[in-house]
Amino acid sequence: MAWSTREIAELAGVSLRAVRHYHEVGLLAEPERRANGYKQYGVAHLLRLLRIKRLTGLGFPLGRIGAMDDADDHPEEELRALDAELAATVERLQQARAELGVILHRSLPAGQSPEFAGAAHADVSEADRSLFAVMTRVLGPGPRRAWAEVMRQQPTVVDKEFDVLPADADEGTRQDLAERMLPHVREAYAEHPDLRTPNAGAPRGEAFAMETMGRAFRDLYSPAQLDVLQRLNALLTADSRNVRP
Repeated sequence: MAWSTREIAELAGVSLRAVRHYHEVGLLAEPERRANGYKQYGVAHLLRLLRIKRLTGLGFPLGRIGAMDDADDHPEEELRALDAELAATVERLQQARAELGVILHRSLPAGQSPEFAGAAHADVSEADRSLFAVMTRVLGPGPRRAWAEVMRQQPTVVDKEFDVLPADADEGTRQDLAERMLPHVREAYAEHPDLRTPNAGAPRGEAFAMETMGRAFRDLYSPAQLDVLQRLNALLTADSRNVRP
């Protein structure tokens, strides 16, 4: 029994292009040709195509299929390795679906990490959302979790005042705001000690985290807001807590 290229493709359930590609990459041996020059495929070619189709359907890349021994009808080691890879892929996809669900349910911006989902309520400023996104990339696990917990709380009155602080706010207004923010910051640090060492455990080092967060603050907040934060830091230092907002 001999089949043409089109016939063998139809029997195996693959495309003509796939058959030609398998020849090109050495996965399928070239068949003999008839006197008229047309290829004639046999049962061995069909079995080989069926094997390739089955393995690619399971997720094996062509390169790994080529490295397998055709005589091994049950390549257990390769199958177990693929099973582990598929399990990891399933876990990753499940995590992606869970995060997507949070994004859809809470109407999060697509770039917002679900870790800070609680900070996505309408009262959070765009600057704060952007800062949280930077935090997820440079802070260590402890400080990141601490900030996430803080940001899940509803903003206070002074938080909202800080968000809308005019760029030309006078010195007295800025000092008053810093002093009224102080008790809330003290409370947050008492509940979340990891806030005291915001750069600890940073994946790319504390110096990189400090530099990146400093740049984010400068880019996202006005000079008046930055001045309030500096005044707040001075008050905390004077308060003998030696912590940073």
